[in-house]
Amino acid sequence: MEHRIHIATLADINRAAELFLKEIGNNNLWAFYGSMGAGKTTFTVALCKALGVTDDSVCSPTFTIVNEYKRKNGSPVFHFDFYRIRNNSEAMNIGLEDYLYSGEICIMEWPENVEDLLPDETIRIRISVGEDLSRDLVWED
Repeated sequence: MEHRIHIATLADINRAAELFLKEIGNNNLWAFYGSMGAGKTTFTVALCKALGVTDDSVCSPTFTIVNEYKRKNGSPVFHFDFYRIRNNSEAMNIGLEDYLYSGEICIMEWPENVEDLLPDETIRIRISVGEDLSRDLVWED
């Protein structure tokens, strides 16, 4: 089934994050595809807020590849940015499989750079930008 969430403006992003969490079910592997500037990191910040991450330093891990945030309940959220990953062995060297099979939430930006390593159950979300700068999130389950 196809899911679609429309984000009309930045003011609507927190509502969209809450709706996403309701619709995503129990899956905890989320791969966000979209062009540079599509809003992957901005939406991740809203998701982390909705998940109860108390750390105000949610940001793109472009240089560190992965950031770990803590939720109020103590469980981690792993946030990846694979933009600088050039091959699968680089991803494996950071322990990607350990993260993906940890049972914890993994939010991934630029997953196309590690596509061969993603488990089948990964939810692949496309973010597109409209002419009016609105965003649409689309995925299938």
